[in-house]
Amino acid sequence: MSKIRNYFRESYYELTEKVSWPTWQELQASTMIVLVATIIITLMVWGMDAVSHFVLTQYYNLL
Repeated sequence: MSKIRNYFRESYYELTEKVSWPTWQELQASTMIVLVATIIITLMVWGMDAVSHFVLTQYYNLL
């Protein structure tokens, strides 16, 4: 039981004393980067889906 208690104590110490947490401005900037990247990737996947749907529709209409 003391090993578990020691583990939590050391984990808490590391999170409060050793970890370098970002500032509010850095966090907002990182969030915006992730949001923009997510939108771009979503649009790319949507575009590929639309193109493949169009191509397959045209192909099946030929048959």
